[in-house]
Amino acid sequence: MTSTTIAKAGFLRSRIGGLPGPFWVLFGGTFVNRLGTMVEPFIGVYLTQSRGMPLATTGLVLTVFGAGSLASQPVAGWMADRFGRRVTLTGAMVMTAVAMLALGYTTSVPGIVAGMFVLGVVIDAYRPASQALVADLVSPEDRPRAYGLIYWALNLGFSFAMVAGGWLAESGFTTLFWIDAITCAVFGAMVWRAIPETRPDKGENPPGGFGDVLRDRLMVGFTLINLAYAFVYLQAFSTLPLAMTGQGLPTSAYGGAMAVNGVLIVFVQPLTTAWLARRDPSLVLAVGFAVVGAGFALTALMSSPLGHGTAVGVWTLGEIVLAGIPGTIVAALAPAHLRGRYAGLNGFAWSVASMLAPLVGTRLLALGAPILWITCGGLAVLAAAGMVALAPAIRRRAGNERLMPT
Repeated sequence: MTSTTIAKAGFLRSRIGGLPGPFWVLFGGTFVNRLGTMVEPFIGVYLTQSRGMPLATTGLVLTVFGAGSLASQPVAGWMADRFGRRVTLTGAMVMTAVAMLALGYTTSVPGIVAGMFVLGVVIDAYRPASQALVADLVSPEDRPRAYGLIYWALNLGFSFAMVAGGWLAESGFTTLFWIDAITCAVFGAMVWRAIPETRPDKGENPPGGFGDVLRDRLMVGFTLINLAYAFVYLQAFSTLPLAMTGQGLPTSAYGGAMAVNGVLIVFVQPLTTAWLARRDPSLVLAVGFAVVGAGFALTALMSSPLGHGTAVGVWTLGEIVLAGIPGTIVAALAPAHLRGRYAGLNGFAWSVASMLAPLVGTRLLALGAPILWITCGGLAVLAAAGMVALAPAIRRRAGNERLMPT
């Protein structure tokens, strides 16, 4: 065996070695599911073009979808702890498949509104169960790698879905709904058949509920920090396209800038995950937040497609740094029997941010693009400072967890 072959084997082992078989089923199912995520990015276009809804009505329907998302994460987290990770994830995928097909064939406005609310509840309900599964299956030392791989699968699948979905949408949206439904069902079937239930035996753990999660000041503080970061990050999908077109740039310029994000994540993240996994997760997260903030603040200086692509490249490097780290921290903070609820609270922060980002972001943009982007940079720096402040307490909690079986 040549030294080159040995080096390649060592490179792969440091990134994918030592992870259990059920994790790879979850990884594969996540990738398949994201390959089929073609409806959600184009739902606004579907409502206006295929269903003829005016913009005002479309906005209301999308708000209803957001309201469903707010309920999704806490409920799904409770279900993952109460009924099990496996049944919650499988059930969420099956219900998403049904909701997709129902929405795709519904023509009445009340039916579409109801369908969008249900879809908002179920489409991401798998996330707390998935996060808890990784924590149950993988040792604390390997979790940064594992969560990073899941994050990579999400982005790789979504990159293909965006391209294929845009192309398929030109011939009608029905195909998109079917593809989304089928891939959801496949993910659910993979989990049901190949992943054992990992929820701890009730008899081995004290009772607990969301009250326990909310009394955990460390988790609440981390959630608020994550909310600030999510608000900044989601500007890329809400106000950035508005800001760029407001500068007279074509929509293709926004697509090109965001393509930088996908390319960097797909090709650079696998090279960094193993190295970052050996560092303090809290401090890695703080660095990632700061780099993301620098990238968004840099947007205030950009007015050309190349300039915006550069700014996107900067904050994408920050995104790569923190990929998988939030899940690692949540898993370290959560008692085993409350992992679903802890993940649900973390997901709830993203749901709130998804509603606040366009609402507040557009108002800041109206005051002036530099105000918006400098505010984003400042919020990200505050989030980084908050992580530095919480780092000692998180290290203590994580140290205690390593002494306990998962």
